[in-house]
Amino acid sequence: MTEPGFAPPTGQPAASVLAEPAGPSLPLNQLAPEAALRRLELAIVRRLEGFLHGDHLGLLPGPGSDFNDARPYQPGQDDVRRMDWAVTARTTVPHVRDTIADRELEVWALLDVTPSMNWGTEGVTKRDLGIAAIATIGFLSQRMGDRFGGMIMRPDGVRRLPAQSGRTALYGLLRRMLTEPIVHDHAPGTMTLADGIEQLSRTQRRRGLRVVVSDFLEPGDFELDPNIEPSWERALRRLAVRNQIIAVEVVDRREIEFPDIGDLLIRDPETDFQRYVNTSDAAARARMDAASAAQRERIRIALRRAGAGHIQLRTDRDWVQDIARFVLAYRRVAGQLHVPPQGVSK
Repeated sequence: MTEPGFAPPTGQPAASVLAEPAGPSLPLNQLAPEAALRRLELAIVRRLEGFLHGDHLGLLPGPGSDFNDARPYQPGQDDVRRMDWAVTARTTVPHVRDTIADRELEVWALLDVTPSMNWGTEGVTKRDLGIAAIATIGFLSQRMGDRFGGMIMRPDGVRRLPAQSGRTALYGLLRRMLTEPIVHDHAPGTMTLADGIEQLSRTQRRRGLRVVVSDFLEPGDFELDPNIEPSWERALRRLAVRNQIIAVEVVDRREIEFPDIGDLLIRDPETDFQRYVNTSDAAARARMDAASAAQRERIRIALRRAGAGHIQLRTDRDWVQDIARFVLAYRRVAGQLHVPPQGVSK
């Protein structure tokens, strides 16, 4: 977060730069325009598990319309109505054919609402941009019987919003996220992003789609070397073993492009770090921009190593268009991105 030492020469920065937001910066009806999403569909490439019939393959064999491999008939255990007579005739050994049940998709979104997410210089905070991303993905992944749940990560713990089906339930979840009390700067607590991801992995055992929304910045982490893992990477990698992951990185323009507005007080809302920087010095701005770019590149590489689909949203761009481009590109690369090791099924 930044605080100007002198008045900027052109215009005033957004209120969220100078003070903590008092409420949501986006109304509920602007989170995800449904008309812009009707022709898109989020590709699901991992095998999932659930209870209701839907559009997604289940993990466990069961009654369904999609055939699995044939296997020898076990007297007293298999239903003779599932006898595969073609294979039986060719092999002269009785065979039955298993089926794979179509089951519903369960989506869980982890939303980071720590103090660093309260910032935004383009009229919307990173926190509300993250909620808009959750709304968009929620509408894209909605099918009959599919369920969407949420977890809100605060410094003092994680609040769980139960998974429910239907658009009315999704709107209710988004409303609860928008009205979640703002976390003040330097709020006490020891919860980290790694802890939040671990809790999501432990509490939601059913396979499905997992969406992690954060700026992926950890207090006190000044490392820029991409070969050194962030503290949250191992937890995200474990989560990706059983689930399909989409990591939504939310950034503000002024985090990666420092403006020329004179002396600027740079302070961390989660630690005691603060320092004045002369942004009129071109060399100083270039160093800060380079460090910010290296930081974002380290995050990108870590997310790729973890096997997560990565989308970066900025507060100065149209998030619906960015997510639409991601979905169209993800459909082409998702199959290759989530190919499991040899001998391991999806």
